[in-house]
Amino acid sequence: MLFGMALDSDARIFYVIFALVVPATLFTKNLFRTKVGRAFIAIRDRDVAAGVMGVSLFRYKLLAFLISSFYAGVAGGLMAHHSRILFPDAFTLLVAIDYLAMIIIGGMGSILGSIFGAVFMTLLPEVLKLGATSATGVYPNAFGLIASTRDIVFGLAVIFFLMYEPLGLARIWLPDQELLDPVAVLLLSGAQARGSPSEPDRGRVL
Repeated sequence: MLFGMALDSDARIFYVIFALVVPATLFTKNLFRTKVGRAFIAIRDRDVAAGVMGVSLFRYKLLAFLISSFYAGVAGGLMAHHSRILFPDAFTLLVAIDYLAMIIIGGMGSILGSIFGAVFMTLLPEVLKLGATSATGVYPNAFGLIASTRDIVFGLAVIFFLMYEPLGLARIWLPDQELLDPVAVLLLSGAQARGSPSEPDRGRVL
């Protein structure tokens, strides 16, 4: 029960999850526009350079762990309510690999990419099932063959994105300024706060 509404169907649980995902996504998106978010990006890409610039590695890594643990706790609570039962055997190494593949395919370091990656990894098995069902009329063993190649398809997708599109599916939505080295952006911001550098100096910073 939630506010008098029984969560007795997948559709109702979906609306609850959606109502939590939207504000959580907006919070994270706005977080990266703050000082804390810029510190997260700098530490993620070049922690040594970020530490030299005065960013507290221990403080921001601990803060990142706390925020990610909160998100994981909320997601785990929703999953437990939906599944009704949880047991350790359900969380195998393959589950961790699937989550890693979502991040790589969607786009590492991108909020939009994590959403795209989750959608891709969720829809791909369904597309394979539809293809196998359609092909069973021509090749009776198609369903078993395609089902056994599921992990191979996932692996090939991960390799493809790592080699040809490291920024993942979110790349086509990212503006060019978000592709800059965040440490260089921070250095430029600090230099501009002290006074606009000359053109040769700016070239050396980048």
